[in-house]
Parts: sequence; structure tokens; C-alpha cells
Amino acid sequence: MTSVTVGFAGLAILFTLIGFGMPIGFAMGLIGFAGFSLLVSFDAAIVRVGVTTFHMATNHAMGTVPLFLFMAHILFAAGIGRDLFDFAAKWLGRRRGGLAIATIGASAGFASVSASSLATTATMGLVALPEMRKHNYDTAMASGAVVAGGTIGSLIPPSGMFIIYGILTETSIGKLFAAGIIPGILLAIFYMIAISVWCRINPSAGPRGPKYSFGEKLQSFTRIGEVVALFALVMGGIIAGWFTPTEAGAIGAAGAMVIAIVRGRLSWPATRHAIYATLKSTGMIFGILFGAMVFNSFVTASTIPLHIVNYVTESGFSPMIVLLLILVVYFALGMVLDASAMMTLTIPLFFPLVTTLGFDAILFGVLVVRMTEIALLTPPIGMNVYVLSGIAKDIPLTTMFKGALPFVGADVIHVGLLIAFPILVLWLPNL
Repeated sequence: MTSVTVGFAGLAILFTLIGFGMPIGFAMGLIGFAGFSLLVSFDAAIVRVGVTTFHMATNHAMGTVPLFLFMAHILFAAGIGRDLFDFAAKWLGRRRGGLAIATIGASAGFASVSASSLATTATMGLVALPEMRKHNYDTAMASGAVVAGGTIGSLIPPSGMFIIYGILTETSIGKLFAAGIIPGILLAIFYMIAISVWCRINPSAGPRGPKYSFGEKLQSFTRIGEVVALFALVMGGIIAGWFTPTEAGAIGAAGAMVIAIVRGRLSWPATRHAIYATLKSTGMIFGILFGAMVFNSFVTASTIPLHIVNYVTESGFSPMIVLLLILVVYFALGMVLDASAMMTLTIPLFFPLVTTLGFDAILFGVLVVRMTEIALLTPPIGMNVYVLSGIAKDIPLTTMFKGALPFVGADVIHVGLLIAFPILVLWLPNL
């Protein structure tokens, strides 16, 4: 068999193993090791595994994962999610659809201290969804706002998906973080516009919320001021070059503990749970990254990326058409694979192609994260929807997916805007 045949056979077996429920990291590591052994040699595969393990253990960028996760878990224990929603609801809740708009705003705020879309969805599902249902919001709109708002969690830094992409492609994580800020803010605005249009079409879907005095609104800001300051310090320091993303993670984690202590919410059980949750999530992410790196070696040895690049360059397709086709592939894969599986499986195939065609690695990273986040809303594998379903068991999945549909439309428009105006992504990293 040729190396390309072995490569495609390995991909087929990999998808089969994933389909039968094998964890993505183990499946990629197993196929990567076996395929590399077949194409090169067993001894070379053993060496490759050792080199990959050593590289992961000594790569400072890996330290960003547990540090930012720990920061998020500590702030969650400090009740930041509820405070953010309370602030947004008091300032925005009086207008039609205001509580749903507040959910999007609070999700964007929580995303600035959380590295996970699923965590953002779970937090807003516990905090915002009961409030919207209490005020007789349309169930589809309420659940759609929660699951869509959660997707902002992987775009506004710190983002676990940006960290994974940066490690896989050796792209600056700090620049990726900076690149996600403007698109993340724009995405929140697009979602708010979608809610406003929904309420204009059907005013009963989002009734007006209670009215608050200016003093109550001002008081709500005092409960989130320290979090805003922490985010400004962490991200401002990265963009200004004061410290690396790993150092920023350490500052963020320490700052989160200070905030929780000042608020009197850092109990030992909460701290123990935060440590346990951080270790559990970190172990899962490291396992996926280890398997992905071993699998990358196999894919490279199979020469599949090289053949794809040669085929595309000889076919005469314009670079923009190729990019759009890749994004369509991501949209289709999102219906059968989760976000981390999509990224780790496709980056070895597509990254050499897009960089050869002249696209910026940071721009492509933002687009990939956007497409993987859309996958969290689309059936049948819409992970955000399933997370919310576990919280609100009485809401049918069909209702949640129906509520997410208008936000998917906003996602498509948002992606088109980023492609048409790359400066929205690249301006901050280029400072």
C-alpha cells in the first residue's frame, strides 16, 4: 500500500473507533502510533511518542490550560456568573427581550474569565434561564439565548480552543487571544440584534422585565468591578507584552483567589472542587493534545496534506473558494463531531493548505474556532444544547434546537463579516 492509502485507511479506522465511543485522545494516539510504525518503523514510533511526551511536559504554553481553568472555577465559586447576569438584567432587562439580551451580555462577561463554552452555558442555564421563564419568556427564545451565549466562551479570551489551536499549529497564543476580542464582542452584538428582531416579529416572546432605579443599576456594577479590572489586567498585559499568556494565567488565577477571599466565598469545599475540576479538565485536554500530536506525525508521514496542497494548487481554485469550501466542511462535520474532535482531526489536514494559499494563521484560527462553536448549536451533536438539557430536563431538545436556529443564522453572517474584513481579527494582534 502507498503512504496515502495507509493514511486514508487510518482516518477511516479512527472515525470508526470514535463512533464506537473510544475517547478521541486515545483513538488518535493509537492510530497515530500504529500508522507511524507502519509507514516509518516501530522504533521510530516509540521515539516519536517519547519526543511528543517530552515536548508537552516542557512546553510553557501548556501551563495556560490549568491556570485559566482554575481561574474560571474559582470565580464561578465566587458567584461571578450570577453577578454578571444581575448587572446585565438591571441595565437591559426593561426592553423587550431584555433578559435574553442580558443573558448574551452576561455570557460574554463570563467568557472573559472562563475558558469553556460548556461552562458558560451551564452557568447561564442555572442563573438566567429560570429568570426568563419566571417572566414568561418564550421557551425557545430563552433556551436559544443560553446555548448561543455559551458559544462566546471559546471566542472571547481566555479560550481553551485558542490554546489547543496555538499548540497544534505553533501559533502565538497571546496573539490568538487578542484576535478573539473584537470578533467576540461583535458576536455578542449580532446575537442581541437577533433577539431584537425576534421580539419585533413576535413581541410576546420576550416581555419587558422589571424596572430598576439608577441607584440599583449602579450598585450592580460594584459587584463586577473587580472582575472587569482582572480581565483588563490579564488581557491588557498580554496585548501590551507585559507578560506571556502563561504568566497571565498565573496572575488571573491569583487574582481570582483574591476576589473570592475578599467576597468571603472561598471556602475549603469550594477550593477543593475547583482544584478537582481543573485537574479533571486539564487531564482531558492534555490527553487530546497528546493523541493529536502523535496523530499529526502519522498524517504528515502519510503525505496526505502534501497531496491536498498539490491538488488544490493545480486545480485552479481561487484561495477564497478553497477557504469557503473548508468552512463548509467544518459546518458539516459539526453535525457529527464535537468541537475538540473537529479541531484536532482537521488541523493537520487543512492548516498546511491555508498557509500555503497565503491566509494568515491567526485569521484561520479564529475562523476555525467560530465554525467549531457553531457545531455546539447544530443537531444532532450540539453539545451546548445537551448541557442545557441536563439542567432544564422539562424543555424538549427540539425546542432548544429551534431556539438556537436564529443564532446560527447570526453566526453565518458573523463569519462572512470576518472573512470580508480580516482587519477585525488582525488589528489587535498586529499592534
